[in-house]
Amino acid sequence: MSSKIKILPDRVANQIAAGEVIERPAAVVKELVENALDAGATRLEVEFRHGGRSLMRIEDNGAGMSRDDALLALERHATSKIAAAADLDSLASFGFRGEALPSIASVSEFSIQTREASSDTGTEVFINGGKLAHVRECGRAVGTRIEVKHLFNSVPARRKFLKTDATESAHIIQGVRLYALAFPHVAFTLIEDGRVIFRSPQSETLRERVASIFGKQIAENLIPIDAAENGMRITGLIDRPGSGMGRATRHEMITYINRRPVDSRALNYALIESYTEHLPKGRYPVAFVFFEIDPAAVDVNVHPAKREVRFRNETAVRGFVIRNVLDALRNAQSGLGGSSGTGDPPVGLGGMAGTPAQPPPAFAPTPRITPLVQTHGRVAHATQPAQPTGGSPVPPNPPEPRPIENRKSKIENFTWRFLGLAHQAYALFETSAGIVVLDRRSAHERIWFERLQTQFRSGEVPSQRLLLPIPIELDAIASALLLDRLDFFNKHGFEITEFGRNFFRVESVPAWMEPADAEPFVRDLLGALRDGRLQEKNIDIARDELARLAVVKAIRLPASASEAEMRAMVGQLLACKTPLTSPSGRPTYFELSLGELARRFGR
Repeated sequence: MSSKIKILPDRVANQIAAGEVIERPAAVVKELVENALDAGATRLEVEFRHGGRSLMRIEDNGAGMSRDDALLALERHATSKIAAAADLDSLASFGFRGEALPSIASVSEFSIQTREASSDTGTEVFINGGKLAHVRECGRAVGTRIEVKHLFNSVPARRKFLKTDATESAHIIQGVRLYALAFPHVAFTLIEDGRVIFRSPQSETLRERVASIFGKQIAENLIPIDAAENGMRITGLIDRPGSGMGRATRHEMITYINRRPVDSRALNYALIESYTEHLPKGRYPVAFVFFEIDPAAVDVNVHPAKREVRFRNETAVRGFVIRNVLDALRNAQSGLGGSSGTGDPPVGLGGMAGTPAQPPPAFAPTPRITPLVQTHGRVAHATQPAQPTGGSPVPPNPPEPRPIENRKSKIENFTWRFLGLAHQAYALFETSAGIVVLDRRSAHERIWFERLQTQFRSGEVPSQRLLLPIPIELDAIASALLLDRLDFFNKHGFEITEFGRNFFRVESVPAWMEPADAEPFVRDLLGALRDGRLQEKNIDIARDELARLAVVKAIRLPASASEAEMRAMVGQLLACKTPLTSPSGRPTYFELSLGELARRFGR
């Protein structure tokens, strides 16, 4: 009787392992860059084509390998990083599993050329889809060169799950730049489709690398942090308090543990908690934090791709980070530190020669989402835009949004009698049935949410052209997302144009938006795209999410309101399709009946 249980062939086992380790081309580049850094490379060149689908080449000047080591490195669980289980408790290298090279070689055309200093010739190994094609001598300098062609050629089903070339390229660029950020003493060169994306020489400061990777707008608004105690150390650059640079996502809150870029819950939550008093809820700081700790106190063997880590004493780590981040923020507020030109911490965290602050862009005046007043039977804006100076013509007011369909009930002649405002946020009304308490912000959000929905559906989104365009510098992934969706942005009130690699200009903004809010709003939209909350596959859902983000971002309510304004708001609210809740689901008003009031007073 034949056994039902069988041992998988090595080729199949490697392809299964590749599914865990090699998710996309960026994962291949990550593993090979880490191997080069583990080999002591001080110069590293990365080249790729067509988003990594057709070619990825990583060349370094590291220690190199002998012929026997090169062949052995392509076997599963062959590694020079550890020798016993106890070594996992004190890992000081990036790689240690011994799965990356055989996994990559099993799903691509894989070639490696390598030479160590003690050898006069190098070794070349070529593997196609997991099958060894040839091994021969070759001439090359000391170091290693690896080429990966036609990724997933042996598993075509995996290729279908890859994104566009622009998206895959963005992930590769972002990954390489994270390691360039962590190793300023290593010279990095990145080449895409024959074009040099960046060439970063050695010995740069962290602030300079942040400026080259994430833009000067971010780098100039960061403050340094450097502290150590009880075997822990934290260095890096963090968001300056009051800079207004908070983000809607965590994509620019980057943390390293012993120079390894990771997603650490302990560090992330410590940073978020430290900024509780400086950023509103739901906003996240921009941060580039390097945390150093004894390798024995952290477990990196949690995820096959080594994205997650666990600390032996997470409470101590979290407390240490919070204390020192709060100290850095307090010093910045009191003027004792935080200069963008001096005081940067080590690890290449020296100061950068500051550039003069750019003057705020000039722009044409714009109407805001303002309180509504009743004028001659229609709703109009309570305030008009200020007249500009300098002789520029005043653009006409944008057309009023199409009125929401009337409801023939109590909309036209509602019997609510305005009593006044409570705590500036709530409007009180007397009705024949009791008392109504209305949340001004929630009601206003509902009114404008449905107005914007109407504008988006009709394709008639009023916009205002800026006298001076607003520059936006983005990271590689956000830039690729914006390029792929420029048409969507430009059909909904914006006019955004590309002005160089990862650099854009906002030429026009929707009429309801202050131009000063354009940059953070675009970044928030891109954050929603990266999180999957704003998807173009269903245009109606995408428009609803855009309108939801718009009303939350743009509405500014004055501290007081007249009876005419509040009656106009109630009329507009009751004309909405969904007047009972705001776009985020909060109630817009509730009613205390006469019976409820009598019961509470014991009548």
